[in-house]
Amino acid sequence: MHTQHEPLRQTSAECSTQRQDETFPFIYEEAFSRNIGWVTEWEQQILRGKKVAIAGMGGVGGVHLLTLARLGVGAFHIADFDVFELPNFNRQTGAMVSTLGQPKTEVLAKIARDINLEVDLNVFNKGINRSNIDAFLEGVDLFVDGFDFFVLDIRTHVFARCAELGIPAITAAPIGIGTAYLVFMPGHMTFEEYFCLEGLPVEQQYVNFLVGLTPKGFHRAYLVDSSRLDLAARRGPSTTMGCQLCAGAAGAEALKILLGRGPIRPAPRYHQYDAYQGKWHLGWLPGGNNNPLQIFKRKQGYRMLEQLSRGIPTVVSSKADSEIERILDMARWAPSGDNTQPWRFEIRDSHHIVVHGFDTRDHCVYDLEGRASQISVGTLLESITIAATQYGWRTDIQRDSNAGETHPKFDVHFVPETTLRPDPLWPYIPVRATQRRAMSLRALTVREKSLLEESVQPSFSIHWLEGLENRLKVARLLFMNGKLRLTMPEAYEVHRSVIEWNSKFSEDRIPDQAVGLDPLGVRLMRWALKDWGRVKFLNTYLGGTLLPRIQLDFIPGIACAAHFLIIAAKPPQSMDDYIATGRAWQRFWLTASKLNLRLQPEMTPLIFNAYLREGIEFSKNEHSQGLAKTLSSRLEQLLSPEICQRALVMGRIGAGAAPKARSTRLSVERLMAR
Repeated sequence: MHTQHEPLRQTSAECSTQRQDETFPFIYEEAFSRNIGWVTEWEQQILRGKKVAIAGMGGVGGVHLLTLARLGVGAFHIADFDVFELPNFNRQTGAMVSTLGQPKTEVLAKIARDINLEVDLNVFNKGINRSNIDAFLEGVDLFVDGFDFFVLDIRTHVFARCAELGIPAITAAPIGIGTAYLVFMPGHMTFEEYFCLEGLPVEQQYVNFLVGLTPKGFHRAYLVDSSRLDLAARRGPSTTMGCQLCAGAAGAEALKILLGRGPIRPAPRYHQYDAYQGKWHLGWLPGGNNNPLQIFKRKQGYRMLEQLSRGIPTVVSSKADSEIERILDMARWAPSGDNTQPWRFEIRDSHHIVVHGFDTRDHCVYDLEGRASQISVGTLLESITIAATQYGWRTDIQRDSNAGETHPKFDVHFVPETTLRPDPLWPYIPVRATQRRAMSLRALTVREKSLLEESVQPSFSIHWLEGLENRLKVARLLFMNGKLRLTMPEAYEVHRSVIEWNSKFSEDRIPDQAVGLDPLGVRLMRWALKDWGRVKFLNTYLGGTLLPRIQLDFIPGIACAAHFLIIAAKPPQSMDDYIATGRAWQRFWLTASKLNLRLQPEMTPLIFNAYLREGIEFSKNEHSQGLAKTLSSRLEQLLSPEICQRALVMGRIGAGAAPKARSTRLSVERLMAR
């Protein structure tokens, strides 16, 4: 905020657009009468005569103004040079469609006058700079900091001038879903003495400001995407809850300061409250950021600065300009076996695309006759259909009968339909993910099961395997299935190619941190997968499959609400049946995500059963063939041969935390057909 200007002093009497309603006259005492009890009548009149300066009318500043206006404070100096934009909508009071492009000071001043017709507003509509700081602070009883987090230069000067003039000052920051705030009182530690910003590069100043505000890092436990905190780019996540909590906490401190009562705990005392964690802390930090513990945190922060600026996002957006590109950018998050993404896109015109499918049967033992890939293409087509509803488009999808089975083609035409409403599942397309770790044992509710069953109707139904006895049976089955997968040479070649090591996210494979093994298991797996001889050595002499089978199969098999199978009305006969299965499968998974349920596919028992049922050889290893026969027999005992013929998807489901590591996707640009 650096532009010189003359402040605009406007009272309600001078504002011709504000008129008092003769039927409902404005009476100050009545308007703020519900404050009485927490303040006395005389104290309310004292507040009426107080003046507060607030710099910044954005995330916290605007809420500060309206909170103190409703407290009955009678006069304000407010400053901001910015206008409302779409990225302000998640948190800023006054940010609405009707106020887009309007100056923040004008919008907030209007709202404040609607609250108190008598309010005296001095508006600095081009911000604060060193030349007008004194005018901004003239005659004020309190300064409340509403500057953006990354505005440090002018903030430092305002706080310094407050200290010189003997004006109390409050800074409150929305940190996650909570607030951190400090009070600077005349005669006590100053802003600079506490934060120690002078002489540092601006990026290190950001670190000092952050660690000084939040000596207790409550918020770090639930920051799900650290890449969104980029200090170098002056960008960070925010919530409206944090802003509202800031205003409440600062309002309470303002009340005590303006009325001269109650305990005021100035810096180096600091205050932190986190509503998400349910934690409150009032701390004492002698020396401020020069405290030995803070010096250590600052140095750690400086080292982490570059990492924070280069974090890997969990949801990577492509450069999508047209509506079709935005639809594809959403739809590309459809699930596929081992994150193979067996599809490519071709945009023909603004309402027509071609989806080019392919399968992995030649090199993936799990892609029997290309069926797993066909199911994946079905999930993509359903995702396209769901995403298109955002724009009032329905889809007309036709498979090209001339295309070969291994490279199917689908013409997708988008047809505008004015009565079409957005599908409620569309927001869940990019956040749906596989959870391979333990889930809650809580049983599914009747409502949850009903909604999940409805999601696949009328062509499919759900077969549930619930209760501890059934979960144990499935866990034993998966434990045996794990041995087959981990000792079969054909599966070894697949496993070694689909894992990305030392990774939390992967665009085209499975990151090792999402596999479901503990660090020891991951290291052992990585060592073994370098050579088939190592796998045989481990399996022969060291029981090498035991640890991964326990962690990946047996424990997860028990630790869930239920196992499920998606059952077709009749055994599948063609590619179209598997495409339809994929579409139902995606709606089931998205419905589960909408219900905050986690899910993991368990497809390989069905795949091996189909190999044997159809008499197709899948391995040259006799031991693997024999183990598969035993596995298939137990599956049919658990379900019945008739259900096995119609079961196309199997998985486990339950409540629990979202996975911290996951497969991401290739960008739309990289998914375009060449």
